[in-house]
Parts: sequence; structure tokens; C-alpha cells
Amino acid sequence: MTLDFLQQLKPRRSSLMGLTIEGRRLEGIVLLRGKDSLEPGQPFEALLSLDPLTNDPELVGQEIRNRLDEAGIHESRCAVGVPLNWALTLPVKLPEIPEEDVASFLSIQAERGFPYSPEDLRTATSRCRSEKDGQYATLVAIPRDYLARLEQAFVAARLKPVSFSLLIANLQPPSAAESEGILALVVGENRVDVQITCGGGVVALRSLEGAIEMDNGHRQIDTDLLTREIRLTLGQLPAGFREAVARIRVFGRTEWTQPLADEIAAVAARMGLPVELRPIAQVVGVGALASIPDSAPPALVMALRSFEGNPTDFEFLPPKVSPWMELAARFSSRRVFWSSATAGATILLVLLAFFVQYVRLSILESRWHAIAPRVTEIDGMQQNIRKFRPWFDNTARTLTILKNLTQAFPEDGVVSVKTLEIKDLSDVSCSGVADDNQALLKLLDRLRAANHVEDVKVESVRGKSPLQFTFNFHWSDGATHEN
Repeated sequence: MTLDFLQQLKPRRSSLMGLTIEGRRLEGIVLLRGKDSLEPGQPFEALLSLDPLTNDPELVGQEIRNRLDEAGIHESRCAVGVPLNWALTLPVKLPEIPEEDVASFLSIQAERGFPYSPEDLRTATSRCRSEKDGQYATLVAIPRDYLARLEQAFVAARLKPVSFSLLIANLQPPSAAESEGILALVVGENRVDVQITCGGGVVALRSLEGAIEMDNGHRQIDTDLLTREIRLTLGQLPAGFREAVARIRVFGRTEWTQPLADEIAAVAARMGLPVELRPIAQVVGVGALASIPDSAPPALVMALRSFEGNPTDFEFLPPKVSPWMELAARFSSRRVFWSSATAGATILLVLLAFFVQYVRLSILESRWHAIAPRVTEIDGMQQNIRKFRPWFDNTARTLTILKNLTQAFPEDGVVSVKTLEIKDLSDVSCSGVADDNQALLKLLDRLRAANHVEDVKVESVRGKSPLQFTFNFHWSDGATHEN
């Protein structure tokens, strides 16, 4: 049973939602399958407070779900137009090489030209040919992290994306006959996307961020910047493709596209490129719908292309297959044997590692049982030592304190002791009589300079000559006292 046969067994879906994201603006519409045709539902739009690229995907998804619930949208399957300003583009001239080598050549060029490793990008390719310039390819890549965050947000919103594609490529399909020689402009809220299609594919793809500015709530078109960027884009094309561009086609909301077309009409005429507006109802394939609302957003085209199974060259959603299809593909491959052998070897190595660890633990446990009685005996002795050690203090601490205090007193008897008190073998209080204040100060200086004496404080002094005094200090068994 092949994958193609399994895919033919899938049921036809009855509805699909198209969504587009531009910054924090979300637009969409549900496309319903009627009895004989497809019918658009009520369009909706919402301005998100969270940015899908920078905020937590769970929170973004919850906000999207809230906005959809407010609009009464319960469809879960959706085709999403990702912003063009997320994409990186790289034009590549294809040499005359066998067709089977083209994919490897483009892979090497992508690795050299993009500022990301190939594993970090989701890449799509559009190829085109000119009789004058030969074969070219346009590589378009989006960081996988962007797509992963967007997919996580949609999953949190209880949505099932079926396509991540570029809106401009769906509005102007590169392979359509009427796309030949077209410079397409898609007017968004704050940017203009540019796509040039020639020779059966896309030869240029850009997003002009500063082309539209907001001034006190009013949209202002920077005509100079827009026309300059169009000239630069055309000037960078090979001569054969540049000469093939025949007209400018403007897509988007009528209230946005008409002012832009009026602004660039004169400059485009001097370039020999007539400007035409292309409402959503006139996009390739849309005319077959039963009825099209005047306010239908471009997201309608995203749903239509996915409904009809007519994707563009730029698809960035990783393919999803059902468990049955994945199982069938797995057992139809020769790699099953090697995968099974690798898995068996891995399991064997894990079991061997556990066996070695078990043997080592057994050896250590046997050694412990041999020394356990001696360890128990020594542990009991240590407990007794800790218990009775305070009763066997042979340092004669009190005598040591008295010795150091005596050495601090003068030998001529000008200072004498009346009372001495030692508390807890550390706090000493002394009172006595001195002939004068000078003799007492010399006594205190000698005492402060003694080892183990800390915090010498005079409590009281009465009289002048002779005088009575009381002082105290703290005796420490630590390091030598530093005065």
C-alpha cells in the first residue's frame, strides 16, 4: 500500500479558514464547501496585543483563540500566510549541470549565502528561465524558530495549520500564465511586498518596511522610497528578466491600493510599466467562487489555494503524515533493517552498562559488610569522646587568665585589685584602686596588647587621686589578638 493510495483515502473537508499575519494584525475568512461550489463566510480581523515572534506562544495562542471566539469562528483547520519580512531571499545563477545535481548545488549555495545554518532554516525554491540569461533560482528561507513559535501559538489556539505560505505568491502564482512579466505589489497596513515573476518563476521578492508610514492615524505613502526601491529591484535583475517585466499589478484592500496606484502611476508610466489594480475577486481562481464579499480579505486566497490543492513553490509548513501513513512508509524502506539493528545494539549496550554497574555495586556491598563491625565500634568510641570531652579540659584556662592579667599590672603597686570575677571561663570583670589616672591608662594599654584579650571596656571610674575603677574584657582561645 503506497502513500499516494493512502492520501486518496482522506475525506474531503467541508470548510477551511484562511489567515494572514502582519505584525500584530490578524485577518481571516472561512471558506465553506457548498453543494456545487465554494462559498466565503464572514471575514474578520483583530489587532493582537502580543507579538507572535517575541511573546510566549501559549499566551499568543490564547489571545488568538479569544479573538476567534469573539468573531464566532469555530473552524480549526487553517491556511496561514506568513509575513514576507520573515523571509530571507537569495538569487542563484544555475550552471549547466545535470538535473539530479541541481538540489545539491542549491543546498551548497544556501549554506554559503544565508546567515544561518541549514538546520535552522526552512527553505523553498522557485526556478525560472530566460533565453537571454539562462536558468536562475530564487531561494527563500524562513528561520525554523519563527515557524515553530507560530505553530505553537496556533496549537495553543486549538487550530490545525495545513499550510504556511507567502501571501504574495498565492495572490500572484508564479507558474500561472498571466503572471509572466508582472511586478506585483501587495499593500499591507505598514509595508509593501514586491514580487517579480518571469520565466515561470519568481526572480525577485522583497518587503519594503518604510514605504507606508502612519501620521496622526493617517496612512502616508513614501512615493520616493517606493519608486526608488522598485527601480533598484529592477536594476538588479539580469537583462533578460528586466526586459520581460511588462506591468505593475497592485493587490490589497481597495482603500489601500487605489492611493498607492495613483501615487506611482506617473513614475511607472515613465518606466514603461502600466499600473493595474487587481481586487481579490479578480485573483486567479477566485472568480469561480459562488459569491465574494466586497470586504473579502487576501486571506481568502490562502484558503482557496489549499482547498484546491494548488500550492505555490513557497510552502514552509513541515509535512504532517498520519501514523498509518508513517508506518507504511517506514516498512516500505530498506532502512528498516539498519534501524532495527541500531536499536537492538543500543538496547544491548544499555543492558551491558546496567550489568557492569550491578557487578560493581555487589563488590562494594561485600566490602562494606566486611568492615561494618569495625565502623560501628569506632563510631561508638567517637560518640563517647564527644560526650565526655568537656569533663577533661586540661588547659587550666582560669590560671592562664589570671597569669595574663597579673602580668599587665605594674610591679610598684600603683594599681591594685580589690575584686576579680570570671564568668563562663571567658568574661572577666575586675575592680580596684589606682594612684592616678595615668597609671590606670597604662594598665589598660598593656592589657589590650596581651594575647587572647578582646573588648576591654572601662565600666566606671570614681575619684581622682587615688581613684577607684572597674573594667571588664573577654578572653578568647582564638587567634592572637591584634591591637
